[in-house]
Amino acid sequence: MAEVTPIKIGILGCASIARRVSRAILLASNATLSAIASRSLEKAAEFARANGFPPEAKIYGSYEAMLDDPEIEAVYLPLPTSLHRSWAVRVAQKKKHLLIEKPVALNVAEFDEIVAACDANGVQIMDGTMWMHHPRTHKMKEFLNDMQRFGQLRKVNSLFSFHANPDFLKNNIRVKPDLDGLGALGDLGWYCIRSILWVADYELPKAVIALQGPVINEAGVILSCGASLQWDDGKVATFHCSFLSSLTMNVTAIGTNGTLHLTDFVIPYQEHETSFTTSIKSGFNDLVTRWEPQPSKHTVTTNIPQEAHMVNEFSILVANIKRNGAKPDRSWPIISRKTQLVLDAVTASIEKGFEAVEIVS
Repeated sequence: MAEVTPIKIGILGCASIARRVSRAILLASNATLSAIASRSLEKAAEFARANGFPPEAKIYGSYEAMLDDPEIEAVYLPLPTSLHRSWAVRVAQKKKHLLIEKPVALNVAEFDEIVAACDANGVQIMDGTMWMHHPRTHKMKEFLNDMQRFGQLRKVNSLFSFHANPDFLKNNIRVKPDLDGLGALGDLGWYCIRSILWVADYELPKAVIALQGPVINEAGVILSCGASLQWDDGKVATFHCSFLSSLTMNVTAIGTNGTLHLTDFVIPYQEHETSFTTSIKSGFNDLVTRWEPQPSKHTVTTNIPQEAHMVNEFSILVANIKRNGAKPDRSWPIISRKTQLVLDAVTASIEKGFEAVEIVS
């Protein structure tokens, strides 16, 4: 078997999340950590040193310099959301494949510009929603697709929150309107919306209604909010995201026959062993003192973390384009766009006084 040539990936910016993805690239079997770029050469060099970059990795003191490097085949972009459109378009115009952090843009119109640039230049785009690539996710989908065990989807609830400290709420980029102006909705709500769409096989809801009582800081950035999603066939979903509540990462999907439940959907409790719970046609015993049958716990193991699986899958797509002349996989930007559409609708519903906002694909 011919030896696989790893995809050379450069990182555009030294964001905190880039530490995790740097490690993922090092763990991936088909990618190599080839460059880091910052607006400061010293900052880039320190980031490379602190995160175990190989000695041959290139250090750049400007984003443009890395994009001009013909040896870099793909770019991971973890910059603030307000910078995504301009730099993602430049990445695509340089014919480099794009792994872009979520949320992908400030709104769907900006994301459409990014996708258009990727399409025009024949490059792959994938967003950085890591849990999508965990082997557990595939096992859970098998259950959801089983009509005998799960049945027809009726309800989804998703929740992602953590209790941010005062410094975060004052200084973090995720509470700054000029950097990550979508706040908790973009940072945490993105995951909730994605989980709902994933359960619903990416069927967009007919309408979205933001829940009353969002918490918004003095700069106009959302710190906590929720919404309900409604489909024509009667299924419904709700989600809540917050920087102001205890760490929680729950998804519950309820079908006519079964229920799926997990409590660590974004970041597993442990890297190499995860689980989820299912119940199938459960009821009560005669005295109504216990469930029958009992819910069952399913454990999934993996030798690499979910972010390394993400890098592997991204690199497979890139290699297939570069080595075999394949077309970019359009399913990933379609999923990203649907997530952004719902996120935009939540924002619009809040702005309209919690009116229902119809989704127009």
